[in-house]
Amino acid sequence: MAGAWQISADDLADVATALRYEEDGLRLRRQLAKELRQAVEPAVASAKAQIMSMGSAGLAHEGEPLRSAIARQVKAQTTLTAKSAGVRVRVSTRGMPRGFRQAPRRTNRDNWRHPVFGNRDVWVTQRGKPGWFDDPLNARRAEYRTRVERAVSDMAARISRGAR
Repeated sequence: MAGAWQISADDLADVATALRYEEDGLRLRRQLAKELRQAVEPAVASAKAQIMSMGSAGLAHEGEPLRSAIARQVKAQTTLTAKSAGVRVRVSTRGMPRGFRQAPRRTNRDNWRHPVFGNRDVWVTQRGKPGWFDDPLNARRAEYRTRVERAVSDMAARISRGAR
């Protein structure tokens, strides 16, 4: 992005507030939210690809495989209010198979222990894929920030053109 300035979270909140007073503000707000999600969509795709590439022991079980359940829950989320505005990539813990709500967090580290089929006398250590979520997001953080800044500045320019 040309120029020596950056858009802060406050600037994004100001744009979100300004959208409230525009004639077609609801449509513009939805469009900005969509553009913000698209700005970080490569991060979502990369995180999904990373978790799907995690190794599997291939043990037979009923239900959805853990890796695909986690990948299904990786999403971009936007917030456009005056107090809080931004976009983030997150993994919901809802719908994790076999009651393993902490699956996204646990697989993002080296390993974790759990009883075999609920038998507290027999425990196993499972390996995760450290950094499957953090590394793809951190590796291209500047690119995602630039995309978000571009979307916000485009919307701010659109609002200012309408105010003339």
